[in-house]
Amino acid sequence: MSENVAVEIRDLTKVIGSKTIVDSLSFEIHKGEVFGLLGPNGAGKTTTIRMMVGLISMTRGQVLIDGIDVSKNFTKAMQHIGAIVENPEMYKYLTGYQNLKHFARMSQGVSDQRIHEVVNQVGLEARIHDKVKTYSLGMRQRLGLAQALLRRPHVIILDEPTNGLDPAGIRELRDYLRGLAEKEGIAVIVSSHLLSEMELMCDRGAIIQAGKLIDLRPIRRTEMDETSEQDILIEIEHGVQAVSILHTTYPQVDVVLRDDHHLELRVAREMIPDIVQALVSHGERIYEVRMVNKTLEETFLEITGGESHV
Repeated sequence: MSENVAVEIRDLTKVIGSKTIVDSLSFEIHKGEVFGLLGPNGAGKTTTIRMMVGLISMTRGQVLIDGIDVSKNFTKAMQHIGAIVENPEMYKYLTGYQNLKHFARMSQGVSDQRIHEVVNQVGLEARIHDKVKTYSLGMRQRLGLAQALLRRPHVIILDEPTNGLDPAGIRELRDYLRGLAEKEGIAVIVSSHLLSEMELMCDRGAIIQAGKLIDLRPIRRTEMDETSEQDILIEIEHGVQAVSILHTTYPQVDVVLRDDHHLELRVAREMIPDIVQALVSHGERIYEVRMVNKTLEETFLEITGGESHV
């Protein structure tokens, strides 16, 4: 297991009766990244998370947290995980601080100082001594995050953390999770129905359908390297001549002539300057070159064969 890997899932499988809910999932999640679990309803995302944190048993396979096998050494593995599965459950008649204090008593080595640290981290200083029943949903989510962070976990797992949040709350949560990953090196694993938010939040994602891993891919554009293929649109003076030039110069590149002045092609990012230079050297005037990036939703629907519910 590489030093950069926080979580390794090997052949993870869950069978209930005659139905396979999760089917031989295998992938790694790196330290310092936000990793998304994507899939239609019933794909097996929540079941996967429940197996990762020991809420249900595995039929087959392994989950390693910092190299520790969850099945063989559950207590030690869980010391490295903070999780909110579905909604954070709190005692509403207690204050936020009393809830954290109660949770701290069930965990070894969580001091009052650490409670104050996480309260400041999630921005609840002004309301931490108010009763939870007076909190908004966004505040309860932040209190749940504070609870998950108490034991200084290396991995945080959040199942549908944006459910019920307004746009401001979603953005606040997104920025906070990205900060945790980037500044503290925590691996953040998120399951969500909101693909537009996953696109802004996650570095990479696993697309799961009918319990199987369909694809594992970068999500944020910053994750793309120079060899990643890109769809580009070129606005040019003479479209037909430009297609002829590219067919002769780069026969391996598929070029689509959208109209007399626009070409669309899919090439490795590192080839774009060479293609532009080839066209200019043949006397073509280029007015625009831009990326044509599919949204995560478009990619998801393409990969899953048009499945519309996520």
